[in-house]
Amino acid sequence: MIHRYCNHGFYIVLDVNSGSVHVVDRLVYELLPAVEEAVLKNVTEVSEIMRRLRPIEGFSEEDHREAVEEILALKDAGMLFTEDIYQDQVFDFQNRQSVVKALCLHIAHDCNLACGYCFAEEGEYHGRRALMSLETGKRALDFLVEHSGSRVNLEVDFFGGEPLMNFEVVKELVAYGRSLEEPRHKKFRFTLTTNGVLLNDEIAEFLNREMSNVVLSLDGRQEVNDRMRPFRGGQGSYERIVPKFQKLVKSRGQKDYYVRGTFTRHNLDFTKDVLHLADLGFEQISVEPVVAPKTEAYAIREEDVPQILEEYDKLADALLERKKAGKPVHFFHFMIDLEGGPCVTKRLSGCGSGTEYLAVTPWGDLYPCHQFVGQERFLMGNVYDGVVNTRIRDEFKRCNVYAKEKCRDCFAKFYCSGGCAANAWNFHGDINDAWDIGCELQRKRIECAIMIKAALAE
Repeated sequence: MIHRYCNHGFYIVLDVNSGSVHVVDRLVYELLPAVEEAVLKNVTEVSEIMRRLRPIEGFSEEDHREAVEEILALKDAGMLFTEDIYQDQVFDFQNRQSVVKALCLHIAHDCNLACGYCFAEEGEYHGRRALMSLETGKRALDFLVEHSGSRVNLEVDFFGGEPLMNFEVVKELVAYGRSLEEPRHKKFRFTLTTNGVLLNDEIAEFLNREMSNVVLSLDGRQEVNDRMRPFRGGQGSYERIVPKFQKLVKSRGQKDYYVRGTFTRHNLDFTKDVLHLADLGFEQISVEPVVAPKTEAYAIREEDVPQILEEYDKLADALLERKKAGKPVHFFHFMIDLEGGPCVTKRLSGCGSGTEYLAVTPWGDLYPCHQFVGQERFLMGNVYDGVVNTRIRDEFKRCNVYAKEKCRDCFAKFYCSGGCAANAWNFHGDINDAWDIGCELQRKRIECAIMIKAALAE
């Protein structure tokens, strides 16, 4: 299975199963479908393939022969028309014993902003406002250690609402986690997502010392950010937050963070927001499409997709120019590893929600991930009794690119690993489905990411 496309003047071919990427000339590009069809019929003799070809105007017979020979050489090298070697391995993954390697700790079901698109209902998650107690947090870390098997490296994400509204408990839980490392032969990697309202020098010093990564929520231009990320009284948050984020990022040496924004139907020209964030001095940026039902005025709709695809091309061009000018910006969705890439498990099953990764509410309930919190159908258990609803865990173990009909013939399947299970559920009521608009945007982002790699390799 191959995927070919033209972008930024490059003729690009992706061999889906091997992950090999080729930048080819126009003749090879044009001949590939016919050669692939011949190979699938076990026709591999150059002369026989030549008889089956429709000649491409402007190229000689010798040009065609050389192109066919080049294509077949790539095939013989295992870099083109390769077989799918992963399908059988997915069953081994489903049958292996589950270990938990990461928790999303909902340290605060409360927030000091009132973001219009917040899936967490301003921090409440379909329930009551609450802050996680130290006792519950400690039990969550104990649960993680106890259910991590022989795995050494564990991750804990402090999430909300706004986690800094419960900063004292965050500090104590980090200290408790560190106390477990040596006697339990574990190593914790802590991260935190914040809107920045409560950031100060004391908190920044702690984050720099203890957090392997911080996610800073900011949507871009002031008018864009303040429209969707106001305070509860309606006032904009941009002016209060930006200087704090700039100071924190500088203190972290531009490392181990990213500014995470959301674009909506109100700012489909989001390239301007990414470049605005870059002009503010941020080098690690993620601006992602809002996920919302189409009944919301800000929701992205199918008719918006063509404009968004063009915008990704525009953004890719802009980031290329910045890179060449010595002002690189690392845009999260354009960062792609064409050499190693994700491990087989990641390629098949994605983030590991419901199996390796769980969310913990302030009172200790367990859900497959933060986006399922509050939906009682997905309540898996709690940190005291463990995972008692194993049916849900088993559902998520079976959730992979081969279980999803929409993924089977998609060239992007080993990059997105089937997409977000929560989005699939919210739009289709089935975690083995996929959010169609999200799929279209993901495919485009992967094409842009590969194109950027090709352009920089020139």
